[in-house]
Amino acid sequence: MANTYTLISSNVLSSSAASVTFSAIPATYTDLVLRITSRETVTQNSIILALNGDSATNYSRTILLGTGSAAVSARESSQTSLIALYDEDASFTANTFNSMEIYIPSYTASQNKPIGIIGVSENNATLARMCDTAGLWRNTASLNQIVLSKTGSNFVSGSSFYLYGIKSS
Repeated sequence: MANTYTLISSNVLSSSAASVTFSAIPATYTDLVLRITSRETVTQNSIILALNGDSATNYSRTILLGTGSAAVSARESSQTSLIALYDEDASFTANTFNSMEIYIPSYTASQNKPIGIIGVSENNATLARMCDTAGLWRNTASLNQIVLSKTGSNFVSGSSFYLYGIKSS
């Protein structure tokens, strides 16, 4: 059972950025947790997750998405990255940010890496989003780099990213 969270690295943006990178992740923990609050500069764009610079078709995901008026499920396999969540977009209530947690267990094990993602957006309107994602990175390498990026957009100033290592008891 996990009993300690240790902050490995953090990044709070002081200006807009298209991507955030965590590199040289130490192999001294059991699991990784990435906590994010972010917003983007355009409407309904995704947060893209890439691991160890891998852009081959090694990512799969199953999602459950609720929008306040509809529910959607989808499955994608053999992708070149993992779509983590539609970000808090520019049309949502001003100065609100989404919240997301990405959990990567056994990130140093010589096995494919499961990835659990849960994210929610905030909006004072009917449309809001909650998304659960079960992801898989089909690679047995130890995870040492995480890149979060936007396509056609940027993370806004004030978006925050915190990477924690977890040691089991």
